[in-house]
Amino acid sequence: MGGNRSRVTEFVLLGFQLSAETEVLLFWVFSLLYTFSLLANGMIFALICLDQRLHTPMYFFLSHLAIIDISYASNNVPQMLANLVTHNRAISFVPCITQTFLYLNFAATECLVLVAMSYDRYVAICHPLQYTVIMSWTVCTVLAATSWLCGFFLPLIHVLLLLRLPFCGPREVNQLFCELLSVLELACADTWINEAVIFAASILFLVGPLCLVLVSYLHILLAILKIQSGEGRRKAFSTCSSHICVVGFFFGIAMVIYMVPESSQKKEKEKILSLFYSLFNPLLNPLIYSLRNVQVKDALYRVLQVRSR
Repeated sequence: MGGNRSRVTEFVLLGFQLSAETEVLLFWVFSLLYTFSLLANGMIFALICLDQRLHTPMYFFLSHLAIIDISYASNNVPQMLANLVTHNRAISFVPCITQTFLYLNFAATECLVLVAMSYDRYVAICHPLQYTVIMSWTVCTVLAATSWLCGFFLPLIHVLLLLRLPFCGPREVNQLFCELLSVLELACADTWINEAVIFAASILFLVGPLCLVLVSYLHILLAILKIQSGEGRRKAFSTCSSHICVVGFFFGIAMVIYMVPESSQKKEKEKILSLFYSLFNPLLNPLIYSLRNVQVKDALYRVLQVRSR
């Protein structure tokens, strides 16, 4: 089995089959989106670190989300950009498997961080008087550490199962980067164990967390409806609406990719959907969560004021 696998030392990322002019245009568009996402998430992370007023559980989890978005985009986008401007789209076996591991790592971690954020909002709205006790820094640290540890071990299982398979050709990965399902299709052996584990992981890390988020927001909605003043309801809902939007996009697209049966049309749609995680989600998160937030704007204003003196 090890000999068969050694026959393939590199893969070829097919990406989008477009004209040279279109690929150059996409290169500049993707480069701008990638640059803006790095700057936006970097700014959010820096503001949270520098401003004492943002040292709260909500912004603690947002700082982790910023790190995840920077890491996720940096794992996939540079390879995509290089493939758009070069005819050599080959990637060696080890870098390809490493890319697969890292993107699964960051995706799984983000799932769990989003659940932690929904729990934080649940405690803030449904148990405001006990918030500082329930969401202590010890609890926040445990939730964040658990998210990162689970996000590490899940892709490790997938990668170990992937490495046991022989790869003897073909070597064309029909994706923009080394995505798990696309690499799995190239194995020269039965992959039912891998597929079963992927489905089980989808239930555990997609359906399970989504159900926890929905339960949290059901309690939040009931608590908001009990608030007497309209202004109070508006403020309570505004703290959760951003999170609901991101959760809907994140989990919805992931379920389409990993839980909808394969079809000829699905593969091309997956390439477009993968752009959401690599380019749009890392840019949308700071815009939706933070840059429209009054506290973050005030923190940015204070930092700029200090620097201008």
